[in-house]
Amino acid sequence: MSEVLGLILPAVAGVLLGAFFFGGLWWTVRKGVASKQPALWFLGSLLLRASIVLASFYLVGRGHWERWLVSLLGFVIARVIMTRLSREPKMATYLAQESSHAPEPR
Repeated sequence: MSEVLGLILPAVAGVLLGAFFFGGLWWTVRKGVASKQPALWFLGSLLLRASIVLASFYLVGRGHWERWLVSLLGFVIARVIMTRLSREPKMATYLAQESSHAPEPR
């Protein structure tokens, strides 16, 4: 039982780290597009987010590859969730309309 608990906590940490990383990316894109210096926003955000996430993976893993792998899996799950949450519904409607104008295959 303690082995399972020892893997659940790194998985939760991975999901939280992924939410932080990709949520920060979403926020940076919103702020960077409207900024006069977008390169500064993107570079600064990347350095900050990557250093925090990598240091956290190091601390969560504690030298055990199983913990690192489970936290990485949680990170990827957070990426999938954040990608779906950040989609704009207008784009899905636009893509559906755009695909209906495709020429018929011969």
